Amino acid sequence: MSAPLLSVEGVTIAFSADGPPAAQDVSYALAEGEVLAVVGESGAGKTVTAMSLLGLLPATASVTGRACLRGRDLYALRPAELRAVRGNEIAMIFQEPMSALNPVLTIGVQLVEAVRTHQRVSSAAARRRAVRLLDLVRLPEPARRLGSYPHELSGGQLQRVVIAMAIANDPVLLIADEPTTALDVTVQAEILELLRDLRADLGTAILLITHDMGVVADIADRVVVMSEGRVVEQGGVTDVFASPREDYTKQLLGAVVSLGGAATAAVERALHGDPGETGDLGETGDIVEAGGTHTAAAEHPATRSVPDTPAVEPVLHVTDLSVSYGGRFRRITVRAADLVSLHVEPGEILGLVGESGSGKTTVAGAVTGLIPPTHGTVLVAGTDIHRADRRTGRAVRRRIGVVFQDPLSSLNPRATVAASIAEPIRLHRALRGADVDGRVDELLEMVALPANLRHRYPHELSGGQRQRVCIARALALDPDLLVADEPTSALDVSVQARILDLLRALQRRHRFACLFISHDLAVVEQLADRVAVMHRGHVVEHGPTAAVLNQPLHPYTRRLLAAAPVADPAEQRRRRAAWRELNR
Repeated sequence: MSAPLLSVEGVTIAFSADGPPAAQDVSYALAEGEVLAVVGESGAGKTVTAMSLLGLLPATASVTGRACLRGRDLYALRPAELRAVRGNEIAMIFQEPMSALNPVLTIGVQLVEAVRTHQRVSSAAARRRAVRLLDLVRLPEPARRLGSYPHELSGGQLQRVVIAMAIANDPVLLIADEPTTALDVTVQAEILELLRDLRADLGTAILLITHDMGVVADIADRVVVMSEGRVVEQGGVTDVFASPREDYTKQLLGAVVSLGGAATAAVERALHGDPGETGDLGETGDIVEAGGTHTAAAEHPATRSVPDTPAVEPVLHVTDLSVSYGGRFRRITVRAADLVSLHVEPGEILGLVGESGSGKTTVAGAVTGLIPPTHGTVLVAGTDIHRADRRTGRAVRRRIGVVFQDPLSSLNPRATVAASIAEPIRLHRALRGADVDGRVDELLEMVALPANLRHRYPHELSGGQRQRVCIARALALDPDLLVADEPTSALDVSVQARILDLLRALQRRHRFACLFISHDLAVVEQLADRVAVMHRGHVVEHGPTAAVLNQPLHPYTRRLLAAAPVADPAEQRRRRAAWRELNR
């Protein structure tokens, strides 16, 4: 048997002499051209072990053990030798592409720098290499994209740029740290397809760090399961998924949210280009883009039997909402939302799904009053939030709670848990004095957090705990409407399951209306009463959740369903082949 490309042997990492180690006696090996997935909850030691390979840990970290790349111990290299390894022999794809790129430099400048750091070539040659790299990762119009800044690209395009930068010097090992976590299902499928092709074309080995078991099933050859800093199980991906030995592995696999049986049947029809019993779409499901101003949303029979006017006054009623971006110096006006109409009744959860850039978050911004509409109305509890006077608008906003995608960036790093939860209460003067503290304790109990966390700061909490704090803050004023924008996409699978259970229980208890924005169709299937599908700023399909997911009318909805991953390696690879045929 040939020697492994990478061998990690008994690695232990600690940040203080008193606390427990972040990683303890970690050992695994990676062969040439292999994809090894390292999975586990937040804090399991996955990323810290990978970062140690490149010497990217803070100076306070203590690292023992060996990590050998083709027999050479990376931990024993001098700083200059390690710099030659970074980006040349080992490259890293970071989790958040926007944070990994310099916002004030163009894509071209950053790619040229990555090439010239390790290769003695002219600027012109490096620029030609940059164009080839962008073409290799299938970014449209690669030469023109060199002049773009990061904020001008979508999340999927940014991830392609980061991958291009990582492969700029033909590394033998790619470390991919949650490369698809914040991406929607169709873009995720495209990025995974790209990584597979790079492995096949360049022979690059991939160390994949993820909490998404669907991604593991899709791309990995072997899997390492970590918990509390230790490796608890490892083996071939098919064996581990089919017959997990450890209880922790079983818990991880059991926490995966998957589409139900009827929706799975719809996936089969989508993958084979068969609309099932829906028949021809005709004009109902077509996006009319003449002038880019109109669409007719596909309605299901179950929806058509319901009157256009809701039986009760909806908490949220959006009519012909359009939002355009563009100013005097922009030649093109971008219409992020185009004649969007939807409503949410009391005690109802409406799932809003679609790809990145489809307009979901723009609609959420208009609903919460953060983004002014170009056209249309947004009524919250019967009041137009954008045309109300200052006093009325303040009263309406009090009836809206918001949970954002990233809990760490949505919490003030200098405010304690108690201060963050109490902020809306104090802002709206709902309570005073000791009553505020009592309400904070009540809210902490409501989201299943111990009261002794009230004096901690966000960086002292786990991702799941931070999101619970955000939910408590959103419910502090007993809102009529909760807007949840991708509240679980950045969380690992077991934490995600607990947060979804919490949201479901709170919604049933307090009966607030909820606009739940997600790209995860399995999550929407479990949580939402109705679903609206957005594509390029339009609502292209809407109706009861079971009807939309089990008998999708619009081709785009079928495409979303076909891209949904499953935590079954054999099934995922079969679907991948069908997906590839579908998108030829």
